[in-house]
Amino acid sequence: MNDALRLRDVDAFYADSHVLHGVSLRLGEGRLLGLLGRNGAGKSTSMNVIVGLLPPRRGEVTVHGVAVTGRAPEVIASRGVALVPQGRRVFRSLTVRENLVVAARKPRGGLPELWSLDRVYEVFPRLKERERQISGSLSGGEQQMLAIARALMSNPRVLLMDEPSEGLAPQIVAEVMATIRRLKEQGLSIVLVEQNAKLVFDVADDIVILNSGRVVVEGTAAELTRSGIDLRQHLGVY
Repeated sequence: MNDALRLRDVDAFYADSHVLHGVSLRLGEGRLLGLLGRNGAGKSTSMNVIVGLLPPRRGEVTVHGVAVTGRAPEVIASRGVALVPQGRRVFRSLTVRENLVVAARKPRGGLPELWSLDRVYEVFPRLKERERQISGSLSGGEQQMLAIARALMSNPRVLLMDEPSEGLAPQIVAEVMATIRRLKEQGLSIVLVEQNAKLVFDVADDIVILNSGRVVVEGTAAELTRSGIDLRQHLGVY
């Protein structure tokens, strides 16, 4: 299995606070990796390391076999990595269409352009209906759809999603997860960070659980389900 993304023995700090301790994980090409852990376990920090917002003190990050450790965020983005950030962070003063257009990027290396404005509107027809609406006036669910669509406009090969269900009503969460399944079926390599373990196990191929900045569990979702993993021990969920 080819690696779309790999972290090897990554240590990361915020000032003097040691947050990640030798974290290693791999995302296979066309697979979905669920990254789980309690609050403060290091999930979002791992995302920040991958996209270049937090250079690691030790270890290596590679994207499709190319080392990107410590590179600037724009360089890593140009390698085909896109982040759907926690809290959505759409450009609230811009229209839906402007949010999408500003993020548009053609893929590198002669790869086909899979995501255009028309293609995004096919997947998210509600955004088409609201394309001239100021983004700050959208509902939380619509802003989450826009955040995902904006990331897709960069034509990524690796998509990182940080807590996409946070603060959303159950019906909207179901819509978001259905979208994630479709993206996975289309061959996109995805890292999904979530608090809701059930959602992750329902959609993920592989699972990594962090605790206090260390990998404590890893395996396929099917293997961990068969083994009867005790999520209470690692996540505090019942």
